[in-house]
Amino acid sequence: MSKLNRRSFLRHTAITVGAIALNGLIARRNLAEENFHRLRAGPGEGGYGPLSPSPTCDTGETLLELPPGFQYTAFGKTGTVMSDGNPTPRAHDGMAAYADEGGVRLIRNHEINSGRGQPGVAIGSQGPAYDYSAGGGTTTLIIDPESRMLIRDFVSASGTLHNCAGGPTPWGTWITCEETTQGTDQVFIERLNRHIGGFDKNHGYCYEVPVQSDELAAHEPLLAMGRFVHEAIAVDPETGIVYETEDRNPAGFYRFIPNQPGQLSRGGRLQMLTVKDHPEYDTRTGQTMGAERSVAWVDIDDPDPSNASQDAMAVFRQGLEKGGAAFNGLEGCWYGDGHIFFTAKRGGDKNLGQVWQYRPSGDSAGTLTLLFESPDKSLLTMPDNVCVSPQGSLVVCEDGGARVMHIRGLTRAGKIFDIARDIAGIEARGEFAGATFSPDGQTLFVNMQRPGITYAIWGPWQDGVL
Repeated sequence: MSKLNRRSFLRHTAITVGAIALNGLIARRNLAEENFHRLRAGPGEGGYGPLSPSPTCDTGETLLELPPGFQYTAFGKTGTVMSDGNPTPRAHDGMAAYADEGGVRLIRNHEINSGRGQPGVAIGSQGPAYDYSAGGGTTTLIIDPESRMLIRDFVSASGTLHNCAGGPTPWGTWITCEETTQGTDQVFIERLNRHIGGFDKNHGYCYEVPVQSDELAAHEPLLAMGRFVHEAIAVDPETGIVYETEDRNPAGFYRFIPNQPGQLSRGGRLQMLTVKDHPEYDTRTGQTMGAERSVAWVDIDDPDPSNASQDAMAVFRQGLEKGGAAFNGLEGCWYGDGHIFFTAKRGGDKNLGQVWQYRPSGDSAGTLTLLFESPDKSLLTMPDNVCVSPQGSLVVCEDGGARVMHIRGLTRAGKIFDIARDIAGIEARGEFAGATFSPDGQTLFVNMQRPGITYAIWGPWQDGVL
């Protein structure tokens, strides 16, 4: 028998080890794909089937890919002249739908922050505004429930800043939230190499907009609900408590206990979630799907800190010092069936996003559960706005940067399926936002933030879990 010299032995060993490693990688990938498949809901499991390009029912443009049997219209495009004579603002974001005598009433946020003196919703002289030097706000749209076409639209709140998401209240108003803490102080941003801020008033607040009003009015900030980088809110109709998300890393999950439910302007108490027996608990990595943790709440002593312009984490630090939990980029928030659902855009071991559920229990306790954590981009990437469907499942909007965006569905069993895919978003660097169902549950309204457009989607919802 010939002897192996050292070189041939090492070469043979390297080939063998390489083959084993490659086979191991293939085996692990196949196992991962099998596990990913288990996390998908196909037709008959809650999903609606494969997506394919579909033209709009109004203009004939092919803008979305949808499952078989679904249709859509497109309206409210950035730059088109609205019924009140103002151009439709850009940066469509959070949204909710309400019943209206003339059809369906939508109220839509515009996440505009161009810097001082560049209002983007209503020019200051055209109507009342909270801060004429700020460019964000909301618009209201009336939609025909049969044709899903736009009847009329107008500016409904002006002079706010960076209006990202928000949420509906049980008493028929809309809370619009500012995702910034800029204010009267100028702040130098290194990545922009310029000063921003120096506004006429401070920002970083929530505002309540009467949905049924057809006139533009100035809206005052709800100071007691906190001054931080707001994203979304959800209201528990049983208690009137408002839950709030913060889009930072690290971020806190908050609740606002009003002095009088339904009267947010009368003040209340702001608190931050903490995990029992685990002070300063870090939810961002190392979590197990389905695991439940008991939580409590700690008070925020100063919800409107004077240094918030310079320190956007001033509220978060107060909660952290008392043992508050940390999340990674909290986004959408929605109430459904006694639970509060919210997303962490970059949470999880792969930084691809998490979907959380909070179940209140009594006045000061509750349970926090990780419903879903994305293990792969093909399943879910950077979950953002979220809403609960009429059948109790979740609609999740993706925000993944320069790639094609999806609207995903999440079943109660924790399985993902596709609802829609954007065709033009990869060029526009857009993201889906503001998913909300019409009061009759037949139409899903959703925004594409850039270039700025609103869709109405309908079809055989009864064939799946939405």
